[in-house]
Amino acid sequence: MSTVNGKIILVTGGGQGLGAAICRSLAADGATVIPVDIKPENLTKITDEIKGTGGQIQGYQMNVADVNNVEQVINQIIEKHGRIDAVINNAGIDYTLAIDEISNNQFQQVIDVNLVGPFNVSKAIYAHFKSNGAGHIVNIASTASKRAWPNASAYHASKWGLLGLSHALHAELRKDKIKVTAVVAGGMQTPFILERFPDTPLEVLQDPKEVADTVKFVLCMPATSVIPEVMVVPMTETSWP
Repeated sequence: MSTVNGKIILVTGGGQGLGAAICRSLAADGATVIPVDIKPENLTKITDEIKGTGGQIQGYQMNVADVNNVEQVINQIIEKHGRIDAVINNAGIDYTLAIDEISNNQFQQVIDVNLVGPFNVSKAIYAHFKSNGAGHIVNIASTASKRAWPNASAYHASKWGLLGLSHALHAELRKDKIKVTAVVAGGMQTPFILERFPDTPLEVLQDPKEVADTVKFVLCMPATSVIPEVMVVPMTETSWP
């Protein structure tokens, strides 16, 4: 196994939760991390934190659902840093509502961020990776891409779609020496869950650092190998399998 030392790695939704944990893990191993987030206050917080520990980081505000904004920011990053070695499609949202409660606009927002967003980023970075003869796209899926529960139709649709997109890109981009991996994550101790379900027992959720370290692991595979899909769930998660 190698290291991410010296790599330039873009992390969408990198300002908090799993995205911030991924930034910490990669920066600690010597990568230059590029968190992008729609919320500038989150970017400031993680940037100050990692700079304070001596890590290399630069944040950019970006809306993954806005294709023009995605292209513009990615071009800025390449111009500034010379290249991008990997992108982590981590940004995600959800509305926990029944089908008769969720609006069409809310459903579309979830699809736009969780599914169209990774497509926008992957499409925008493709020519750069192809030109470099290497690159890695990591898509943060969810156990919501493997099972279903009530009041989450938009989230399930987006994550099942993301898992399909990830495997399709894995099959399509191998000819260009571009790796694509889906990391299927179980419940984590992050604001994504705890702000909506504050009564969730922490012991049934995993530390996001453990998923972040899994992302680093798949990025460190030898150039001749790729992991198309890996699942990471808490040992104590009662709802899986």
